[in-house]
Amino acid sequence: MRIRFVAVAVALVAVPLGGTGCGGVNYAIAVNAAASRVEEAKALGADQLAPYEYYFAKEHLQQAQVEAAEASYSDAANLAEEAEAHASTAIELTQKARRTRP
Repeated sequence: MRIRFVAVAVALVAVPLGGTGCGGVNYAIAVNAAASRVEEAKALGADQLAPYEYYFAKEHLQQAQVEAAEASYSDAANLAEEAEAHASTAIELTQKARRTRP
């Protein structure tokens, strides 16, 4: 799954800036950061220990990709940033739950 996000980012960065402005670059940076955090959350077990935050992050990341496909890079970057924030919360909650488990 990580390879797909990197490929999207590389494709967006490779597009000449004259045609797309900086939106594609900002989106690529935001989506890579969000995808990494969502993957980290999944690897830690956030889907079981912090399901609301994890799935909220995952859905926002997917919606960011939809917006980017429609060239709404600003909206896509905002969604990706929100996905990253919720994935970070999921990670924190998962780590806390693991520490407090008997």
